Amino acid sequence: MRKWIYYAFPIIVTFILSSYGFTLYNVEVPEALRVNESILVTNPQQNSIASEQDINPPFLGSRFTGFKEALAFKESQGNYFVVNTYGYLGKYQFGINTLELVGVYSGKEFLSDPQLQEKVFDINLSRNKWILRRDIKRFQGKFIDGIKITESGILAAAHLAGPGNVQRYLRSFGKADVTDGYGSSIANYISKFSGYDTSVVMAIRNPRI
Repeated sequence: MRKWIYYAFPIIVTFILSSYGFTLYNVEVPEALRVNESILVTNPQQNSIASEQDINPPFLGSRFTGFKEALAFKESQGNYFVVNTYGYLGKYQFGINTLELVGVYSGKEFLSDPQLQEKVFDINLSRNKWILRRDIKRFQGKFIDGIKITESGILAAAHLAGPGNVQRYLRSFGKADVTDGYGSSIANYISKFSGYDTSVVMAIRNPRI
């Protein structure tokens, strides 16, 4: 008796499902609706200065290249040609005032030239390191609100908020923090970009293109 039920059960279930309008066949998806690969959909206008909820960038190690690409991913997901809702430009999200400080006066030219963007990033990093050289020496290796202070973290924070604001943050021992329009703060950047090797960056006073 039990053996008969074992073989008959699938047939009974199929009959019941069919009576309620279920059909047991494979649905052919139209070619136009098929997805053949994973696609990351983002809106650079809203995410160019990314929030802490963003996906992580590919890890390229703790050397200078890893630092640059991690920072670029945080700023624009590595997009040379994006402009955010506050008017910041390119892969590293520079404002026009900072560009003029290093000798670039055309936002349009800057946005269309990836090589120029890389040069500006390196030059501005050297400028920030010069301004912050004493603070790097004084605070490197110390902790502020549980965050270890490193040279790479300081330089990343200076890219976000400017070297003057980073000086105030360090000298106030974290009391004078600054947050941008997307919610990123000096403390966020010092923590997120801690421990990269930025020793190759030369501290240069007033470097220009």
